[in-house]
Amino acid sequence: MSQLEQDYALLLETVREGGRLALSYFHDGVKHWQKGPDDPVSEADHAVDDLLRGKLLGERPTYGWLSEETEDDPKRLDCSDVWVVDPIDGTRAFIQQRAEFTVCAALVRDGRPLAAAVFNPATEEFYDAVLGGGARLNGRPIRVSAATGFEGARLLTGRHLFRNTGSDHKPAQVTIHMVNSIAYRMCLVAEGRYDACISLSGKSDWDIAAAELILAEAGGVNTNSHGQDFRYNQQDLRHKSVISAGPALHAHVLRFLDTLERPPGAKW
Repeated sequence: MSQLEQDYALLLETVREGGRLALSYFHDGVKHWQKGPDDPVSEADHAVDDLLRGKLLGERPTYGWLSEETEDDPKRLDCSDVWVVDPIDGTRAFIQQRAEFTVCAALVRDGRPLAAAVFNPATEEFYDAVLGGGARLNGRPIRVSAATGFEGARLLTGRHLFRNTGSDHKPAQVTIHMVNSIAYRMCLVAEGRYDACISLSGKSDWDIAAAELILAEAGGVNTNSHGQDFRYNQQDLRHKSVISAGPALHAHVLRFLDTLERPPGAKW
């Protein structure tokens, strides 16, 4: 096995184990508190983080580490290979016992993801991908939809998206839905269950790195609302927005966003 194949196998095994641990907290209620304004965290976040860090860094001690629940160590910036992890993406849903959370991990090399896994243990949906090897859901190859526009599309986004648009840009028929975990949203698009994920709020590396590779390997396109690609393990971990869809619909979304007037102070 190549080094990447070994890392990929380690990643899949570890994320599965992390998902099982998260699920053990899910149904019985979990202790939780606020890290900051409207920013919940639970004992499960920390337990899963400890498990992932112990196993991934235990096997690859020279790799860097970047996780939402671990104090940032600037030494990661000197590492070519970095584990980028969100132990529970969708903590709010997790606390409320809604099956809209995921355990996410990616191996990032020189700013781009090479291998990834996103696991929703409550629904038993395990998404994974390796660069150049396609994307899978529970071992089955997945592909983004061929949607080209908003009419009849299934979107994962806020219901206000079309609120201030003129009739020329407002579809007569569109399904809008939202789930808490951004990684889960992106993976639902990767498997073609939804046509696009449009998030105009800021995200961090750990929110999107794993799901970005899965969607890209499923034939999708991921950028911010200005069409810019993502780079990970940089000094600044924040990304203004996330647009994920098949190539034709992705281009349509960017053209649509250009017609909108950005509110004062908008960061997208």
